[in-house]
Amino acid sequence: MRREIAFKLNGETVSAQVAPHETLVEVLQESFGLYGARESCGQGLCGCCTLLVDGTAVSGCLYLATLAEGKEVVSIEGNLEPDAVQEAFVERSAFQCGFCTPGFVLMTRQLLDEHPDPDEDTIRHYLSGNLCRCAAYPEIIEAVKLAAQKRRKS
Repeated sequence: MRREIAFKLNGETVSAQVAPHETLVEVLQESFGLYGARESCGQGLCGCCTLLVDGTAVSGCLYLATLAEGKEVVSIEGNLEPDAVQEAFVERSAFQCGFCTPGFVLMTRQLLDEHPDPDEDTIRHYLSGNLCRCAAYPEIIEAVKLAAQKRRKS
């Protein structure tokens, strides 16, 4: 049995008909055409499906859509203009195939919101739940450091 939920998605109030078993990633893709968060492992282990719900990173492949009722959801599509994190990822070539990049970008935003000047150990620990199959990890670490610098300057 489907029910309607309302939530804020990338700054806009939206509603969707959801089944109790549907995940947030499924609803974003099927109801809103947003494919930046991708289900890869289906177990919340790889970070490809990362979304921010009320400012906290969640695994969208595990997060039931009904739990988004009344919350604020941010996907990678939420910024029409690149922010400091996205700019840093481009400047440091912190991606190859790009499949994992949306998850890394959203996790980096949360990291820098909580730790504006993280050291390398903090970055590695914080991003340890995100996997890059292309092994762009050195560039990702450099991008996070650059994003932190950019944020501090603005």
